[in-house]
Amino acid sequence: MVYKVEYTAPAQDEFANLRTQVKWQNPDDKTLKASIENSLFWVTVYDTDKLIGTGRVVGDGAMYFYIQDIIVTPSYQKQGIGHLVMTHIENYLSSTSSNGATIALLSAHGKERFYTQYGYVKRDGDSLGFGMCKFINK
Repeated sequence: MVYKVEYTAPAQDEFANLRTQVKWQNPDDKTLKASIENSLFWVTVYDTDKLIGTGRVVGDGAMYFYIQDIIVTPSYQKQGIGHLVMTHIENYLSSTSSNGATIALLSAHGKERFYTQYGYVKRDGDSLGFGMCKFINK
């Protein structure tokens, strides 16, 4: 099947719906809107006019890039859409990042192997230290 790929942010309600479909919580509308607008790069995948996949890059656009929100609608998973999204993200990063830049991501548990095929490595604590994060709950 051929899907439509765009390099534009999804509509806020479409993005929130996609996140809900994979059981991710959504922030309030103001935060979600700002997050969408402040991304460096978007890939959106549509089946006709239905958003079925997305991914984006956030960061400073120079030294640090962070891959975020690689999401595929559950009924479309295992059909290569995640690979399609990552291929477009990797193309963007290779044309945008400079020597010495850092590209990072947080993989959902059990999905690490998906990202290793694109050259990402686990931070096992030995050579790179462990990755860390902090979640804000107000």
